[in-house]
Amino acid sequence: MSDTQLHTAENGVRIAFRQTAGQGPMLVFLPGYMSDMAGGKATALFDWARAQGRAALLLDYSGCGESDGDFADGTLSGWRDEVLELIHHYGGKHKALLIGSSMGGWLNLMVGEKLGARLAGLVGIASAPDFTEWGRSEADKAKLAAGETVYDPNPYGPEPTPMHASFWADGQANRLLDRTIEIDAPVRLLHGQGDADVPWEISLRLAAALRSDNVQTLFIKDGDHRLSRDADIAQLIKTCAQLCAEIETALLKD
Repeated sequence: MSDTQLHTAENGVRIAFRQTAGQGPMLVFLPGYMSDMAGGKATALFDWARAQGRAALLLDYSGCGESDGDFADGTLSGWRDEVLELIHHYGGKHKALLIGSSMGGWLNLMVGEKLGARLAGLVGIASAPDFTEWGRSEADKAKLAAGETVYDPNPYGPEPTPMHASFWADGQANRLLDRTIEIDAPVRLLHGQGDADVPWEISLRLAAALRSDNVQTLFIKDGDHRLSRDADIAQLIKTCAQLCAEIETALLKD
């Protein structure tokens, strides 16, 4: 992409990102597992934000997309820290509205807890917190615990999808659904009921675990995991626009 920039992180890895200036809150899109900022949802949201004069930030985690690094070295904790670093470097005085897809919907919770008062809100798209637990068989867990890599069929490409032992172990150490998730900001959860990868019931568990009382879930009966059809993306943008308006109204009252 012509406006992609590179940020050299504290660990020396160069992280690819795109940003557009504008009014806040700053929209920050967190892609899913083995995905990147060139995806349809991220691009559409960024283009909408730029057209509306809203601040937005896209990024590729290390080992993904245009960023440096090896995917095999990636962990949720490491990617969380990269997201936080970019928000602190490029977010100015804006609060952050985190939008996470699938694994990104786990990561935005981890980032959100760390942001504290700087978190404006969250949007989850087929959020997949704790998928290293509920998404793996006991046989897989035994292999991963022994240091093996497990490969899954990939419905979106020709190569199988790997899960590396280090990623799995870090995920298990960062499970959220069996404790109170310490986020008080407004949260909106979108989930397709035809999702073959992340059961829609996970969003119900997530809504219950969040400390915030301002949580709404929207189930799309014929929606799949990606929620990337034109109508799905339109719903995502509508949700973000409404949440931005709510956040800005609350700030004016303060």
